[in-house]
Amino acid sequence: MSGAGPGDWLAPDLEAIGALAEAARAALPPPFAAVAAGVLIRVADHADDETLDDLGIEDPYELTGLYRGQALTQRSVEDWGGMPDEIWLYRRAILDEWAARGDVTLGALVAHVLVHEIAHHFGWSDDDIAAVDDWRL
Repeated sequence: MSGAGPGDWLAPDLEAIGALAEAARAALPPPFAAVAAGVLIRVADHADDETLDDLGIEDPYELTGLYRGQALTQRSVEDWGGMPDEIWLYRRAILDEWAARGDVTLGALVAHVLVHEIAHHFGWSDDDIAAVDDWRL
């Protein structure tokens, strides 16, 4: 018997989630990909305590992603030199949702979280996003 079987599998690490996110960004249609190219993608196991406190979230598994930056709709020509826009993906929360769902690939879930956060970069609210993408558990 050759090859690795399920008993040899490991959970995807931070780099693997980052690679899935980069692949999803590369697959965006050109007008969106060009704008999203300037957003940094960061991956951590969980959001830090300060972020969770700021958002009023007690359970770190409730937050799969976060956009940090100034939405394009809130910028003016006078804005420059600020902090870079970032999308944070939280590996453990994403893996937890993936396991709980059982009906979607990990790549599709990472892409979904990434696109949701890119929509915030474009200035969409959670309600705006939910109106076109109702992807709840």
